[in-house]
Amino acid sequence: MAAGPESAHPGSGGGLLGWIDRRFPLSKLWKEQASEYYAPKNFNFWYYFGVLSLVVLVNQLVTGIFLTMQYKPSSAEAFASIEYIMRDVDGGWLIRYMHSTGASAFFIVIYLHMFRALLYGSARKPRELLWIFGCLIFLLLMAEAFMGYVLPWGNMSYWGAQVIVSLFGSLPWIGAGLVEWIRGDYYIADATLNRFFALHVAALPLALVFLVIAHLMALHEVGSNNPDGIDIHEHNDAKGHPLDGVPFHPYYTVKDLVGVAFFLLLFSAVIFFAPTFGGLFLESPNFEPANPLQTPPHIAPVWYFTPFYAMLRAVPSFAGTQVWGVLVMGASVLIIFFLPWLDRSPVRSIRYRGPIYKTMLGIFVVSFITLAVCGLKPPAGIYPLLAKICTVLYFSFFLLMPWYTKYEAVKPVPERVTGHD
Repeated sequence: MAAGPESAHPGSGGGLLGWIDRRFPLSKLWKEQASEYYAPKNFNFWYYFGVLSLVVLVNQLVTGIFLTMQYKPSSAEAFASIEYIMRDVDGGWLIRYMHSTGASAFFIVIYLHMFRALLYGSARKPRELLWIFGCLIFLLLMAEAFMGYVLPWGNMSYWGAQVIVSLFGSLPWIGAGLVEWIRGDYYIADATLNRFFALHVAALPLALVFLVIAHLMALHEVGSNNPDGIDIHEHNDAKGHPLDGVPFHPYYTVKDLVGVAFFLLLFSAVIFFAPTFGGLFLESPNFEPANPLQTPPHIAPVWYFTPFYAMLRAVPSFAGTQVWGVLVMGASVLIIFFLPWLDRSPVRSIRYRGPIYKTMLGIFVVSFITLAVCGLKPPAGIYPLLAKICTVLYFSFFLLMPWYTKYEAVKPVPERVTGHD
């Protein structure tokens, strides 16, 4: 008697799991992505930030859904709806602060995650596409955060949107039309808020989730990098498993849970004891309703945009236009995409690089932090000069990389991964 289609299916388990496996590759996916996915055994502290970024993403999506249940995307009602969420909705203040603090936490985690790539060469071949997906996530996250920042319709949100959107007007030929298209009106108004709301809660999150899935798929296709920058698949046992690898589950799922627990402890401490973080996460002018007739004393974006904002201000305006500043700001983000091809070093990890790369990376980090501080401060005193110097240093790190990485002396790389962290 011929076997039926179910008995011929490779999924032969019984019970509910077997029933699912015959219709959906659940066990197969679990094995491929976790229990039989071998990761390098020498992961260290810097490898927590990948899973932490997923944790924060889930937090933003879930809290965002609950906020949209009470939020009114109208210039007449947006600010009042936020006040209603904070004062009258049960647990509304907690959800709002989880979302606003989560935005800052997202960028902290992402910046550290990207910094790890600079430490250990995670963007190098064969992980170029993985890096590009990550950079697209970063770019999309910036757009998502900016539009979300406008939605509370506080006074800083309003004027911040006014300044940032007007920058596109500096672009020749298309500037005026582009600004009008972004605003949906001749000034920041109800139409602007409505389209920012639609993009923030629907279009951009869908694109963000898609890119995260693509990022993870690319990661599992080429395998994870490690602090030594060595391909662990070059040395396998009799079963074809890497000698220097361990199954992601249970070894790293348990380890990651410890990191997630510690992160959530810090995250909760900020939410309950310092949700505005001294005005860094939520500025005091944003607790006032938008007022086109009252400009805040100092308009500055949220802290995670300030390095790029400082570069914008560092470039002098020519003929009354900031077009060169806008181009420099855009180039400061786009140049990150080319990192895999700019780095010509024969080794990946900073452990085996020479002193030149280590010095340049240190200067880059100090410059980036200094730019962040300059972007928060008014353009007076020493800050404009610091911003100019640090902008040059920021671009020098990338533009000079093909030379100082190619010719500097490096240490010999071991054949197999080392045990130190």
